[in-house]
Amino acid sequence: MRNISAADANRHFSRILRDVQAGQTVTVTSRGTPVATIRPTGAGSPNQWQAKQALLARLRGQATAGISWSRDELYDDGTPA
Repeated sequence: MRNISAADANRHFSRILRDVQAGQTVTVTSRGTPVATIRPTGAGSPNQWQAKQALLARLRGQATAGISWSRDELYDDGTPA
């Protein structure tokens, strides 16, 4: 894994993409603080994929039939009615 500043990432984005395509992971920093990681697709851990599949299965199994929320209920801004 290598670090690169946001300014350098902007100037050399094509080169970064080629490096990532070759399997390298690049962390983009802003003022020394990591703000983004660019990695090859599919580079996540197997556990991450399994966790995603388990979450999707659980969401599909939840009973939502007959539930109807109004727009106001979905976008509650926290102010008392």
